[in-house]
Amino acid sequence: MRHGRRLFAITFLLPAVAVYAVFVVSPYLQAFQVSTTNWRGLSPKWDYVGPGNFQRLLSDEYFWNALKHNGILLAVLPVATIVLGLFFASMLNIHGVRFGAVYRIVYFFPQVLSVAIIGVLWREMYAPNGGLVNGFLRAVGLDSLTRTWLGDADVAFWAVLFVMVWSNVGFYVVLFGAAMSSIPREIYEAALLDGAGRRTTLLRITVPLLWDTIQVAWVYLAIVALDAFALVQIITNGGPEFSTDVVGLRLYNTAFGESKFGYASAIGVAMFFVTLTVAIASLRLTRRERIEY
Repeated sequence: MRHGRRLFAITFLLPAVAVYAVFVVSPYLQAFQVSTTNWRGLSPKWDYVGPGNFQRLLSDEYFWNALKHNGILLAVLPVATIVLGLFFASMLNIHGVRFGAVYRIVYFFPQVLSVAIIGVLWREMYAPNGGLVNGFLRAVGLDSLTRTWLGDADVAFWAVLFVMVWSNVGFYVVLFGAAMSSIPREIYEAALLDGAGRRTTLLRITVPLLWDTIQVAWVYLAIVALDAFALVQIITNGGPEFSTDVVGLRLYNTAFGESKFGYASAIGVAMFFVTLTVAIASLRLTRRERIEY
């Protein structure tokens, strides 16, 4: 009977595992191989260059510029998104506001849109003449704050970062709200009787009890920050003056723009280890004893 169950499970798992191995694992392994060559992508010929591509990375200022931007995203995006998500979720689920269901729909709405739609939408909103952002600023008398948001190297990166926070925070409002709904109301009632304010309740009760959820959110947002390819490519394509360039876009342009697939694969392999390191470090640094309730 036990042997039959195992055979039954293997029969159903094997096709899925085979498809995953062919279309996911195999390309990863091939990327390691291609990263040690000078393959141009379309030619069947290539030469083995060993660690030459990785040595070139160390002196590539464009790669380090893109990696710096990913580092800033890694430092800002998870913190801003989680803080805003916790704040809005606590307002909706703990303290209660009128029309809470409507606010949840509004917050979650960006998740319904594809990345392509979000990118095109905000690119038009940031337009210097007909965009909604400058139009709103002019309407409220703040003409001095209008600018070419995506054409100014000093603000373009932060404009894209704002879009990334906006597009992600709604999901975490719903995620944290669902987690908060499982916390017994008696805990908040006892804190209220003890004179705890909203800030104290959030920091001393809600955050510790939601730490496992926050930890998962942190890892996911860290991976989003290390990618950031789609939005950047649609909104700015790395410009102006490479001020919004990220590693994912640098890899894409190197491969499909310059036909340097070997060097692009080296960039991908480097980012594979960076992402893996960040994920492991995040899980270890945010580990703490689980609180039961």
